[in-house]
Amino acid sequence: MTEQTMTIREMCDEFEVTPRTLRFYEAKELLFPRRDGQKRLFSRRDRARLKLILRGKRFGFSLEEIRQLLDLYDIGDQQQTQLRQTYELASKRLDDLERQRAELDANIKDLKDQLKWGEKMIASMSAHKKAAE
Repeated sequence: MTEQTMTIREMCDEFEVTPRTLRFYEAKELLFPRRDGQKRLFSRRDRARLKLILRGKRFGFSLEEIRQLLDLYDIGDQQQTQLRQTYELASKRLDDLERQRAELDANIKDLKDQLKWGEKMIASMSAHKKAAE
């Protein structure tokens, strides 16, 4: 039984990416589709790798970090090293995201306070204008 492969169009439809994105990931040696003439055929392994690439990008990992983690799959220790390094990298990323969220929350509060001040100033100016008329 041959392994089920997908064309570039099928991959694009399945993962909601562009052909350019797939070719880019191939050029960066993140995906390794088989070639049949001009046709790219993506294996089950390519699909799993793309899923991990897209998840890594969503979490803010660089392509180089993703490539390094994917390369650990084949070192022969049942993915223990890959899982451990992914966990460490993800923990650091979570810390970064939580710090960014705290900064955003503080900025949002400050902006809301400034808007309230602005509302009071506008209302005060409008009241003075009406009183002067």
